[in-house]
Amino acid sequence: MADDNTLILETTKGNVTIQMRPDLAPNHVARIKELANDGFYDGVVFHRVIDGFMAQTGDPTGTGMGGSGQKLKQEFNDAPHERGTCSMARAQNPDSADSQFFICFDDAGFLDRQYTVWGQVVDGMDNVDKIKRGEPVIEPDQIVKAYMATNPR
Repeated sequence: MADDNTLILETTKGNVTIQMRPDLAPNHVARIKELANDGFYDGVVFHRVIDGFMAQTGDPTGTGMGGSGQKLKQEFNDAPHERGTCSMARAQNPDSADSQFFICFDDAGFLDRQYTVWGQVVDGMDNVDKIKRGEPVIEPDQIVKAYMATNPR
């Protein structure tokens, strides 16, 4: 059942439903909701996709260097990085997360407590599995539209 913490990603491979976890990362969840409601993620590509590891998106430039311009203080937590985990990308500085995030294809326990977990794919992981791989990805898949289930825009 959808609630105000259910994020829908309409991708070029199909829909992905993410249950957001404000109990783990309240500030990151609030910011992602704000960006989704503003249409920030619409048309953004999956720019870094590593087979067996993760699919990364959230950079409007598609280069891995861009963002929304608002850095977030880390909210590292004890949630494991496993298949379907949604977590924030960041630079070396722990407080450098912005709008980029990744979805884990498989267990990635080496990331635990070093990146902010903020959600879990609850439907459409098969569509995540279909996202085109690459670093960078040539002719990448994209988020066509991202929105909260309670605010489909």
